Amino acid sequence: MVDTEILKKVRKIEIKTRGLSSEIFAGKYHSAFKGRGMSFSEVREYRVGDDVRDIDWNVTARSRNPHIKIYEEERELTMMLLVDVSGSRMFGTTDKLKKNVATEIAAVLAFSAAENNDKIGCLFFSDKVEKFIPPKKGRNHILHIIRELIEFQPENKRTDIGQALRFFTNAMKKHTTVFLLSDFMDIDKEGHKARFEDALKIITNKHDIVGIRVYDPRESTLPDVGALELVDAETRERIWVDTSSQRVREHYARHWQESQFIIDNVLMRYKVDNVAVSTDEDYVKALIKLFKKR
Repeated sequence: MVDTEILKKVRKIEIKTRGLSSEIFAGKYHSAFKGRGMSFSEVREYRVGDDVRDIDWNVTARSRNPHIKIYEEERELTMMLLVDVSGSRMFGTTDKLKKNVATEIAAVLAFSAAENNDKIGCLFFSDKVEKFIPPKKGRNHILHIIRELIEFQPENKRTDIGQALRFFTNAMKKHTTVFLLSDFMDIDKEGHKARFEDALKIITNKHDIVGIRVYDPRESTLPDVGALELVDAETRERIWVDTSSQRVREHYARHWQESQFIIDNVLMRYKVDNVAVSTDEDYVKALIKLFKKR
C-alpha cells in the first residue's frame, strides 16, 4: 500500500509538472540555459580576418593552403538538481510544506531539461551528501528522481550547503547547469556570513549555478497568538516566546531580514541568478521571472 501511494504521488506530480514544462517552460529553459561548450564541426579555407589560432595545421600542410577549424555550440547540457533535505524542509504553515514546493519545482526543471534533450541528475544534502544520482536521460530516470524527492529520508537533519557544493565541484568535471534548491539558511552563529560563501566562489568558476530559495511566510513574521513554543527542526531545540509582545515580533522579523540581506549579498557577489519562492505563492510566476533574468 505504501508503494502504491508513492506511485500515485509520483504520477500526480508528473501530470502537473510535465504539462507545465511542455506548455510554459521548455522554450524558456532552452533560451535561458544554452550550451556553453564548443564542438568541432568542419574545416574551411582561411579567410582574411579569421583567427589564426583556429588554423588546422595538419590540413594546411596536406593541402598547402591555410585552413581553419569551425566550431559550433554544443546544445546538449547536463543539469543537476542540488536539493536541501535538512529538517527545515518539513516546515509549512500553508497547504504545502517547503518540501512539497521544492519537489514540484525540481520536477518542472527536470522535465524542461528533458524537453531540451539534456541529462538530469540529482544530489540530496543535509550537513553531508545524502545521495547522489548521476545524470542520465529518459522519462524513467526523471520519475526515479521524483520518487526519491517524495520518499527520501535523510540520515542527518542539519544544513551544510558548502559541503554539497564542494562535493559537486570535485565530482563533476564537465560544465553543468546547477539548480540549488534550499532555504539557504546556512548562516554562521554570529550571523555575519553565509557559511557556504567560499564553496560558492569555487563552484561559480566551473559551473552555471542558479539558486531557488523556498521559504514559508511564517519564517519571516510571527503572528500575535500569545505564548508559543518554537522548535528548531534541525537541532530540536525548543523555546517559548511571547508573540503578543511587539518587541519579540520585531526582533523575529529583523533577524529574518538580516539573514536574507546576507544571502542576497553573497549570491549577488558571485553573480548567482536566484529567485525566492514562498509556499503560499505561485512558483510558476517565480520561475518565469527567473528565466527572464537570463
